[in-house]
Amino acid sequence: MEILNQLVTLMVGSVPTIIFFLLLIGAYSILVRRPLERMLAERHARTAGAVEQARGAITAAEAETTAYENKLRAARAEIAALREGRLKEWQQKRELTLAGARAKAQEHIGVARKEIEVSSSAARTQIQDATDMLSEQIVRAVMPAGSQGSAATEGARS
Repeated sequence: MEILNQLVTLMVGSVPTIIFFLLLIGAYSILVRRPLERMLAERHARTAGAVEQARGAITAAEAETTAYENKLRAARAEIAALREGRLKEWQQKRELTLAGARAKAQEHIGVARKEIEVSSSAARTQIQDATDMLSEQIVRAVMPAGSQGSAATEGARS
């Protein structure tokens, strides 16, 4: 029984400690844990808000980048089209210039051919005249003076 009495005395002596411990838990809960939880919840909300804001900024930046890329692609296509147009224009000018040069060259060739034909015709005529004259001289030199008339008539017969 003594043990029971000692236990009761010990329990009665520990009541103030239990009450103090419960008060300490309540004070901790009110003074430390609740403000800490509020602060952590606020920090989490701010962090989540900042993360969402960063995601929004990233999405906006990606959209802006896409718009810039599209504008750049369009500008490059426009430049390429202008360049292609200029190249076609230059090629047309070149073709016109070449056609003009070819026409002039053909004209010069035609004139030169006509000049050559005239020159060759004149040369043929001169050669023919020279041949006739030389043949007469050869005939006079080879044939005696009296037989020239009969050779000429024989040449006319054949």
